[in-house]
Amino acid sequence: MKSAPKGMRLHIGLFGRRNVGKSSLLNALTRQTVSIVSNVAGTTTDAVEKPMELLPIGPVLFIDTAGIDDVGDLGELRVQKTRQIFDRADIGLLIAETGVWGEFEEAILCALRERQTPVVVVFNKTDLQSPDPTHTAALDERDIPWVATAAEQGDGVLDLRQALIRTVPDEFINPPTIVGDLVPPGEMAMLVVPIDMEAPKGRLILPQVQCIRDLLDNDAYCTVVKERELRDALDRLKRPPALVITDSQAFLKVAADTPDAVAMTSFSILFARFKGDLTAYVRGTMAIDSLQAGDRVLIAESCSHHPIGEDIGRVKLPRWLQQYVGGRLDFHHVQGHDFPDDLSPYRLVINCGSCMWNRREVLSRIVRCQQAGVPTSNYGLTIAYALGIFERALQPFPAAMEAFRETRYTTAS
Repeated sequence: MKSAPKGMRLHIGLFGRRNVGKSSLLNALTRQTVSIVSNVAGTTTDAVEKPMELLPIGPVLFIDTAGIDDVGDLGELRVQKTRQIFDRADIGLLIAETGVWGEFEEAILCALRERQTPVVVVFNKTDLQSPDPTHTAALDERDIPWVATAAEQGDGVLDLRQALIRTVPDEFINPPTIVGDLVPPGEMAMLVVPIDMEAPKGRLILPQVQCIRDLLDNDAYCTVVKERELRDALDRLKRPPALVITDSQAFLKVAADTPDAVAMTSFSILFARFKGDLTAYVRGTMAIDSLQAGDRVLIAESCSHHPIGEDIGRVKLPRWLQQYVGGRLDFHHVQGHDFPDDLSPYRLVINCGSCMWNRREVLSRIVRCQQAGVPTSNYGLTIAYALGIFERALQPFPAAMEAFRETRYTTAS
């Protein structure tokens, strides 16, 4: 389980002021010296991540953050990095010293609750002082769970583990399927996997591997081919597959070679549903029709990689989108967890397939775009729309097709 992808782990963020014992608490929870512990405020400068197996929850990722009350120019940069964690934390641990509760704690609590992120408050250093009854009563009144710990002594850590178990979101305990609901048990999916310069040497990329595993978990089976062999592979089958799944960059050839009676989509569109909100993405994608030459478009990639050859996010997608719009667009790129605070300059935000992000971060970005009034899409949906096969790629998803029809009707009216 140590090799579970980061995006499949439960993200638990540790938030609080400087020197409240966040790092000590992380070390106690993981039973390892993960973070440096010091009496000097501000010892943790950047977020420290620790993947582990936390039974009975499963694979988790603890994220120790810099103090939200850090000061100075460098301190502000650290606080900005800490704020990024709000958008990807599935659970927030708000750590406070016993007897101390003020604007910083309320700000953290507000930020997490605005995102509907479950919160557990931890009153640490109870070896020095007991929690203030007025503070705990106020939390009880708001139905916010809290525990008391003395992390350096290991006191209260078992209580905190139990609180985490009770707080785990149901969608993590009972995660949605990637593709298993689209391919009945005993039926086949055909996966089209181009092998080009950007394909990892000796292995498949993560979405492809996860789809294969999901199909096997749901008692379906699959055949994996390159785009050049798809038509021959289909001809050899005694009965057609339930679904053809392709890499988005091979959409046109795969659509041409797949019979109309066979459902077809892409890995990226499957992950738009699995990691995000497919209907919201569908509505955002249709805003492409309102783009004009010169409009600014943000492309957000979860992976930090050096683009080579015909890079999908920097070469192919921009080319297809500009061909559809009929003019040059002003493309901006961000990578990893970087995302602009001000989205107002953009007419469209396009996320990658987001296989490296957890669902919380993808949903947070969708919400931020909605709040800013900026349409958002992802690679697979944008490419399908620009290439004129949007409806074909959405056929396996009734709710998405309904959103498409509603949006098209509203726009036409």
